[in-house]
Amino acid sequence: MIVGPNKALFMDEITNGLDSSTAFQIVSCLQQLAHLTDATILASLLQPAPETFDLFDDLILVAEGKIAYQGPRDQALKFFEDCGFRCPERKGVANFLQEVLSRNDQAQYWQNAELPYSYMSVDMFCNKFKESNCGMKLAQELSDTFDRSKSHKNALSCNMYSLSRWELLRACMTRELLLMRRNSFIYVFKLVQLIFVASITMTVFLRTRMAIDVFHANYYMGSLFFTLVTLFLDGIPELAMTVSRLGAFYKQKELYFYPAWVYAIPASILKLPLSLLESVVWTSLTYYVIGYSPDVGRFFRQLILLFSVHFSSISMFHFLASIFQTMVASSTASSFAILILLLFGGFVIPKSSMPDWLKWGFWVSPLSYGEIGLSVNEFDAPRWKKILSGNTTIGQATLESRGLNFDGNLFWISIGALWGLTLLFNIGFILALSFLKRRMVLPFTPLTLVFEEVQYYIDTPGEMREQGLAQKRLQLLSDITGAFRPGVLTALMGVSGAGKTTLMDVLCGRKTTGYIEGEIKVGGYPKIQETFARISGYCEQTDIHSPQITVEESVIFSAWLRLDPQIDSKSKMEFVNEVLERIELDGIKDSLVGIPGVSGLSTEQRKRLTIAVELVANPSIIFMDEPTTGLDAVAAAIVMRAVTNIVDTGRTIVCTIHQPSIDIFEAFDESIPGVPKIKSNYNPATWILEVTSASAEAELGIDFALMYRDSAIYEINKELVKQLSTPLIGTSDLHFSSRFSQNWWGQFKSCLWKDNLSYWRSPDYNLRRTFHTFAASFLFGLLFWNQGKKLNNQQNLFNIFGSMYMAIIFLGINNCAPVLPYIAMERTVMYRERFAGMYSSWAFSLAQVVVEIPYILVQVISFVIITYPMIGYFGSADKIFWYFYVMFCSLLSFNYVGMLLVSLTPNFLVAATLESAFYTSFNLFAGFLIPKPNIPKWWIWLYYVCPTSWALNGMLTSQYGDIDKEITAFGETKTVEAFLKDYFGFHHDQLYVVAIVLTAFPFVLATLFAYCIGRFNFQRR
Repeated sequence: MIVGPNKALFMDEITNGLDSSTAFQIVSCLQQLAHLTDATILASLLQPAPETFDLFDDLILVAEGKIAYQGPRDQALKFFEDCGFRCPERKGVANFLQEVLSRNDQAQYWQNAELPYSYMSVDMFCNKFKESNCGMKLAQELSDTFDRSKSHKNALSCNMYSLSRWELLRACMTRELLLMRRNSFIYVFKLVQLIFVASITMTVFLRTRMAIDVFHANYYMGSLFFTLVTLFLDGIPELAMTVSRLGAFYKQKELYFYPAWVYAIPASILKLPLSLLESVVWTSLTYYVIGYSPDVGRFFRQLILLFSVHFSSISMFHFLASIFQTMVASSTASSFAILILLLFGGFVIPKSSMPDWLKWGFWVSPLSYGEIGLSVNEFDAPRWKKILSGNTTIGQATLESRGLNFDGNLFWISIGALWGLTLLFNIGFILALSFLKRRMVLPFTPLTLVFEEVQYYIDTPGEMREQGLAQKRLQLLSDITGAFRPGVLTALMGVSGAGKTTLMDVLCGRKTTGYIEGEIKVGGYPKIQETFARISGYCEQTDIHSPQITVEESVIFSAWLRLDPQIDSKSKMEFVNEVLERIELDGIKDSLVGIPGVSGLSTEQRKRLTIAVELVANPSIIFMDEPTTGLDAVAAAIVMRAVTNIVDTGRTIVCTIHQPSIDIFEAFDESIPGVPKIKSNYNPATWILEVTSASAEAELGIDFALMYRDSAIYEINKELVKQLSTPLIGTSDLHFSSRFSQNWWGQFKSCLWKDNLSYWRSPDYNLRRTFHTFAASFLFGLLFWNQGKKLNNQQNLFNIFGSMYMAIIFLGINNCAPVLPYIAMERTVMYRERFAGMYSSWAFSLAQVVVEIPYILVQVISFVIITYPMIGYFGSADKIFWYFYVMFCSLLSFNYVGMLLVSLTPNFLVAATLESAFYTSFNLFAGFLIPKPNIPKWWIWLYYVCPTSWALNGMLTSQYGDIDKEITAFGETKTVEAFLKDYFGFHHDQLYVVAIVLTAFPFVLATLFAYCIGRFNFQRR
């Protein structure tokens, strides 16, 4: 923000997460910037140290949305002394100024012993300020008319942006290219995935297995449609990448870095080479192997058309991401858009079979133009000109059966239409970016924790090896020895990167990588991680909680799963209420936690909830990683008061801390760095960090680590460690009958209780997919109106089969896509809660699996009620049940596939990219594009492992497998039952096998999800 011509800088809590020494250096730099360049800087800070506070020239003190004081910093204390309040000598001025406005803390600063104290409200301070010399001087300055002659001619800029349009475009183009290089893994993975799918496709539709006749022309059409769908859906990963970057875009747009079009144009144009590359790869691999017309001109025409389709797909997903802006909403919208485009694409149901009042949809779908272009390019070739009976060619008959009997010139019109739609999508993308915004104590056992000669190593990063570091392992902790005792609050301090969190993670057993050496003992016995989790609590830096759960429910959930099962429910609830009151959360206990920075609790409230969730577990040892980071002085003091109250009960508490005020620092009993006493009126934390920094040690010629090793306090600590490493007489090693406080059933019930509340409060996830099912069901019913019993030829069956295919594939995708971000978020919470010993991964995963069932039931029931009578299927009870049963098992399978993908991948973006490969397989081997009898035997196993193939088998066979009505099929007369057996390989007497397999798929996928989410830990600590 400093780089550039800006002379007015507004900075919100810029020192959060920094130690006090670093915070001092940053504010000192800003002070020099303001004085040397005449810049205006307004900064809000939490818990500024006295020396940092003294760097400011002016002060604005805000409370309850009103200004209680504005003026020189050094006159603030005099103003409050005139109001009757004095700042004590060993009190930071910044902390005093915040607390003197607080009803709970104000009384301690009253200085006039002759007059009784009464609470002075913020309004009273505001009135006194207006009557003070500073207030009247400020009012006078504001009332004076500004003399414009004193203003510099360049004080106001007439240009909205600092650079020309071309320079802005070039800068954004360079940045977009850099981001694409940084995301190269995604693009390479997509390309490899496309090559893999192309290899499968060209061996499924192998030219040696297909002749040039009416029967096999249907398979050529299927291969063209699959090619079109594959290239179109290949743009889906752009959705997630665009959504993930919108936050940064809106921030930069609001600061007038650039206009929306400068961002959108590079984001689109630089995808052109990717579209061309993927189109070339697909066409080169598949064209001649599948056996399309061996004419080089038609090869290049197909390549041009696929390139146009792919780029229009990327543009459409950019547009949808910019409109809906969140991953769940964008996924739902995109799946619904894909469903509509495919339904009106001219393959699933020919244009001639659509209701007249819906045929306009055919002309607005980019897939229609892709289908027209590809089919005309292929079936207008000379080899399809063989004359059939009725004086028509094979190619013309095939095109007419699909409603695609257009003139050859329409190929170039289709290309133009695709680029026209692409232009519209990009204009929509730019417009959307331009205009859319965005006191009871339960019994416990006091325990000591000692550690001696602890070492921690990690594998040397490749970047460091390239720079010449020969060591295979990098040491991060070296010879760490110490002890934490009951009733003692210990501060773990150091500059950023010193190893505070690393040491705490090692002691807690939360490291997932690296090598640990040395001894760690609890109560004199060697630490066993399984039992240690039962008697310890860990408050992490990042406040990770389920967003749709209230504050009280979060604490109750922790209490249920972590308190001893022998404690009755009434005592647990009393303890929960006590903790809420102690951490001062009782006033907001019914508030939803929400998503950080978006909704719900503030940073300070979220931090206090993290502490409450651990305190309610009644641990003997508590680790807190920077519990006051992100809190103002008042909130930090509240937290530390609560922590000191807990220490008084005899617990062992260790905190890492960055910017403690004098009050907070003096709340600690011990501090690991042993240094001499400091001068008065100086923050001891800042002073310690300053004198122990590498630059200060070099300047003084002192190595404090060696000095500490040679000191008496080090010998005292070693003796203390030796004493505490020996178990006390009459004590025994920690032992619990089970790893978790609750049995498996109790864990499952608690997880299901939380998941049920979370799902009910997640309309973005559940309401959207339910509404999508309603809307899609009505669309299916309208488009396939009363075609269920219309059986005259094979095309009638293909139409019905197409409706089933679209319903299973795209309602399934609509369920699979939104579950990815939801499970990815819940997995992060699960990592924390599982580390805390709350439940096993099996309890979490089973609850996650079970909670989906009621919502899927609602979807399936609404789908059956709407589509069954509108399409006009046969009205027998068993057929209706089969229709319901198949769709229910299918949606369950898709949901559990999404969960499984999250459990197998490190983040949502990789899962979303891998998801498209599963969609491709579920689509190609569903039995619609190419029926089972014609799938090559080397790929038939994929047909059997795809849940969509069994779902379509069950749905079509249960409806028509016992119908003996005769129809015309490819010039022959057959019964419907015989046609299903011969063409699709579906047998009505094998429906019981289909039923068993459909049940097995959700069960197997859910089991794999439960196993993988427990087995694979993608956290790197």
